[in-house]
Amino acid sequence: MTQARSGAVRTASFLALLALTVAGCSRSGHGTTTTPSASRSADPAASPSPAGPSTADSSAAAVSCSAPGSADRVSVASARDLKSALAHPQPGEEIVLAPGTYAGNFTVSHSGTSAAPVTMCGPRTAILDGGDLSHGYTFYLDHASWWRVEGFTVEGGQKGVVADGSDHDLIDGLYVHFTGDEGIHLRAFSSHDTVRNCVVRDTGQKAQFYGEGIYVGSAHKNWCRYSGCRPDASDDDIITDNNIADTTAENIDIKEGTTGGQIAGNSFNGTGMVASAATAWVNVKGNDWTVTGNTGVDSIKDGFQVHQVYPGWGIGNVFRGNTAQVNGPGNGFYVQNKRLQTVVACNNKVKSAGRGFSTIACTPA
Repeated sequence: MTQARSGAVRTASFLALLALTVAGCSRSGHGTTTTPSASRSADPAASPSPAGPSTADSSAAAVSCSAPGSADRVSVASARDLKSALAHPQPGEEIVLAPGTYAGNFTVSHSGTSAAPVTMCGPRTAILDGGDLSHGYTFYLDHASWWRVEGFTVEGGQKGVVADGSDHDLIDGLYVHFTGDEGIHLRAFSSHDTVRNCVVRDTGQKAQFYGEGIYVGSAHKNWCRYSGCRPDASDDDIITDNNIADTTAENIDIKEGTTGGQIAGNSFNGTGMVASAATAWVNVKGNDWTVTGNTGVDSIKDGFQVHQVYPGWGIGNVFRGNTAQVNGPGNGFYVQNKRLQTVVACNNKVKSAGRGFSTIACTPA
């Protein structure tokens, strides 16, 4: 996809997206009738649909705008309103987006609490547009824990959604697309976060090598930049029930330094992947991750991969109950070597993989 898409195609695609999407705030009467911009609002269904749950099902996940313990609601209908609301949110507050386009980069650096998280919610027709693909994070959780981010669209910017030093956040039902680099990135000790029910498309529009759909942690060469020269322990994160396709790099990339996360129930598609950037839907380089119940189609090489790129990492990962329709020349499961103590259960299913099921023997489930 290029930035020079015609207005007619964008408008048609956007109208198709509206027909598919029922996600939005569960309470009515807090929006406007503003027609959102069709700019870069491509229809997820226009991309090849991953196997498993349909794109429509994933994009239509019900979204609730009710945060536990919520006491206050702030309705916003402009970029200025939103920046003001994000400047000093209080625990338990709900920030409700009206339909429309919110141009700019949006940052929050205040936390909720376990009893009263902060909620930011809107329908898919509420579009955060970060604009220039060369710089800026369209939505940035900067040391902002206990947030619930639900339902709306994020597009443009160098990166779509970034969480740094942010724990116990829920990123739920977003449509993230057309970003310069990756779509969603949990980084710099962001732990116990959940990314679920999101649709991610058209990443890597500026730099294909950095076009991951969902990215957890940091490469070891960046630890001094993001994690004080220590391993970026973005641990125990959960990535579940997302629909990811048209990424130039991996659909999901798990970096060395991360431990104990889960990848479950997602739908992957390797169409659009660039060989210089990735050769599998999922690449796990952290420790003790569990990868279960995912479905993928059409990889340019392997389905799932495990690598050790830094000593002490890439160890103890477990793959169970996944379905890999590879349609490519590699393996369903590529494990760099047996010393990594990877478990590939025999109940995984692999079809049309040129080099077969796995590079290691499977283990009874």
